[in-house]
Order: sequence, then structure tokens, then C-alpha cells
Amino acid sequence: MTETTIRRSFPADRGAPGVARHAVREFLRGRGADPARLSDVLLAVSEVVTNCVVHGYRDGSTGDVALEARHSGDHLVLSVADQGTGMRPRLDSPGLGLGLPLVGRVADRVDIKAADGGGTLVRMSFSLD
Repeated sequence: MTETTIRRSFPADRGAPGVARHAVREFLRGRGADPARLSDVLLAVSEVVTNCVVHGYRDGSTGDVALEARHSGDHLVLSVADQGTGMRPRLDSPGLGLGLPLVGRVADRVDIKAADGGGTLVRMSFSLD
């Protein structure tokens, strides 16, 4: 079984979720992913990257989002990391707080931890069939 991987890094700005979705869609194109499952994957990527932009780099700080996608057989592992402030409560959150619970519903597994060097790493696993 052949494993393929992509790694991308891009600025954590308003366009980041779209850039991430496009990268993952192109990576999975032609790999036999069920269209409904692909939709779940793209939703999860969008939510997690949005969290990096909105929560990881708050208070005017800037940085990048790192995306890694590993595909093997019918299994996909996506990792999204920032080097921002890390996961902590935000009373002034502009969102509804539904993003990560939604990701938990569409992914087979979600792991969230502190990233090496600061920030947050979110790893999501999906079965594509």
C-alpha cells in the first residue's frame, strides 16, 4: 500500500481556510474518496484552519498555518498546526463554539495538543470509503 503526503504552509489570514480546502481537494482528487466523505473532510479542514486564524493568532499577532495530509489506502490523516497562543478560553470569541464539536462528528478521530514550539496541533483521521 502506497502512502502519499503533502505539506503546505500559508499565512494565517482570511484566505487561509479556502487555501487549505483547495490543497486538500486537489490532493484527494482522483483517489476514490466518496463525495460525501470528501465534503466532511473539507468542512473539518475549514473549521480547524479558521480556528487557527481566529484563536491562534489573536491580539494582532501574525503567523502561518501548517497543513499535512497523509493518504494511504482508504485512510486519511490531516494535521493542522499554528505557532500562535495555543488553546485557551476566549470570552470574546467571535464564533459560536461549534467548530470543534462539528469536526468531532465528521472525523473518525480528533486529537488536539500543544504544538512543538507553541501553538496548537489538531490531527484528524478519516476513512474515505
